[in-house]
Amino acid sequence: MKQYRLPVTMHQPSTDTENKYMAEVPILPGCRAWGDTPAEALENLHSVAGEFIRSFKEHSNPLPKAVEKTAYEVLGPRISTEVAVFL
Repeated sequence: MKQYRLPVTMHQPSTDTENKYMAEVPILPGCRAWGDTPAEALENLHSVAGEFIRSFKEHSNPLPKAVEKTAYEVLGPRISTEVAVFL
């Protein structure tokens, strides 16, 4: 299974972001999501980014090279020993 470690930019609430947090993947143009909290924006972005990548593949379009560079193969069961905390 191929997974991607995509860079994310988080924007603070403002009038430009409809007073919500906005998270985006700069290497996937147009891939962004909003939320009332940073965690909600990231959770929403996770789904949106997955759909972006699925759409590229379903339409036989190559992913941007910057996205492909973040890909890695998952070889077995994944065990995480890290926790990400966003403040």
